[in-house]
Amino acid sequence: MIQPDSPLQPQDLQRAAYACFSAQSRGRLLPEPASPTRSEFQRDRDRIIHSTSFRRLAYKTQVFVQNEGDHYRTRLTHTIEVAQIARALARGLRLDDDLAEAVALAHDLGHTPFGHTGEDALADCLKDFGGFDHNAQALRIVTDLERRYATFDGLNLAWETLEGLVKHNGPLRGPNASLKTAFKPVPSTISAFDRIFPLELETFASAEAQAAALADDIAYNTHDIDDGLRAKLFTLDDLHDVPFLHEILIEISRLHPDLESNRVIHELGRRVITRFVEDALAESVHRLAVAKPASATDVRQARHPLVSFSERMVEADAAIKSFLYPQMYRHPKVMAVRARAEQVVRELYALFMKSPDLLPKEWQAHGEAHLAQASAVRDYIAGMTDRFALKEYQRHFDLSYELS
Repeated sequence: MIQPDSPLQPQDLQRAAYACFSAQSRGRLLPEPASPTRSEFQRDRDRIIHSTSFRRLAYKTQVFVQNEGDHYRTRLTHTIEVAQIARALARGLRLDDDLAEAVALAHDLGHTPFGHTGEDALADCLKDFGGFDHNAQALRIVTDLERRYATFDGLNLAWETLEGLVKHNGPLRGPNASLKTAFKPVPSTISAFDRIFPLELETFASAEAQAAALADDIAYNTHDIDDGLRAKLFTLDDLHDVPFLHEILIEISRLHPDLESNRVIHELGRRVITRFVEDALAESVHRLAVAKPASATDVRQARHPLVSFSERMVEADAAIKSFLYPQMYRHPKVMAVRARAEQVVRELYALFMKSPDLLPKEWQAHGEAHLAQASAVRDYIAGMTDRFALKEYQRHFDLSYELS
C-alpha cells in the first residue's frame, strides 16, 4: 500500500503524463497537513459539497424561477450534471477526475439569484465599482466568504482547483485570452488574489478544468432543450430546424417508431450528451497526440485548448445556442419573469445602498465608505437564493409581489 506521503497515490498510477497529480499539487495558500485517506483534490471536492454556498444552489435558477415547477433545472441540478460529464471526460482522457469534478462543482458558486437576469442587473448596479463577474464572485466565496473553518476563511482550496475555477473558460489576459476577456480588465477580486497567490492568468487552465468547461456546455444545451420542451416554449418539431438535432430525431424515429413524446425527449437528451462527449474525447485525443504534452504545465502553456470539441461539434453547439436564444431565453413568457426578477435585484440593491443598516450585522461594511458598502451589498445579494430574494423584496416593498 502506498503511504500518504509517497510521491504518487494509487489512482495516480493510471494517469497520463499531462494530467494533474494530487501529490504534486502546488499547494494551498495556507499550508495544511496531508490527509491520510484522501487526495488533495478529493478534499477540495468534499469541502465544496459541504459548503453553504453549494447548498444554496438548490434554490437558484438556471432559466426558470422556482414557482414555475419542481422539475426544471436549478443551479444545483445543473452543477451535478456538469460534474458527472466532467468526470466522464476526465476518465476517458486519463486525467484526475477528482479535480475535474471539484472544478465542475465550484464553477457556479458565484451566480446570483434569478440566473443571468440577476447577474446582468447586479453588474449594471455595480458598474461604478467594477461590475459583477460570477467567476470572480465564486473565487471570493471560496477564499473569503465561506466561514466554516477554525483557522482560515474560505475553503483554502488547492492551487489547481482555484486555477480551474478562475480560468476554466481560458486565459484572462495575454495573447491567448478570448475576445470576451481580452478587452476588459481582470476583475479586481481575481487580480487582488493573483497578487497574493499567482494563478498564471495568461495561460490556459489544466486539462481537467478544460474538461469541466466542455461539460458545462454539454449539460447546459441538453437540459435547456429538455426544460424548454417541458415548458412548451417550443416543440419537438421545432428542433428539426437545427440540423444536428434533426439527425438525432430522425434516428430515434427510425429505431423507435411511434415512441411517446416524453421518451423521445429523453432519448434526444441522452444521445446529444453521448455525441458531444464522444466527439470531445476523440478531438482531445487527437490534439494531445499532436501537441505531445509531457506535463500539466505543457497543457497550460499550449497556444490553444487541448481538450476541445471538433470544428463540426463547435458548429452544432453554436446552432443549438442560436435556436435557444430566441425560442427560450428571449421567449415572451421568460422575458416577463426576467423583468420582474430584475426589478427585485435593482430595488434591493438601491435599498441596501441607501439604508445599509437594513443589512444583517455580519454583512454590514467595514472599511472605506461607498466602495466597501457596495462590496457588502454585492456579496449579500449575490448569495441570496431566488426565494430569499423574493421574500426580502416582499418584506421591504410589496407583500403581494410575485414573479409570475
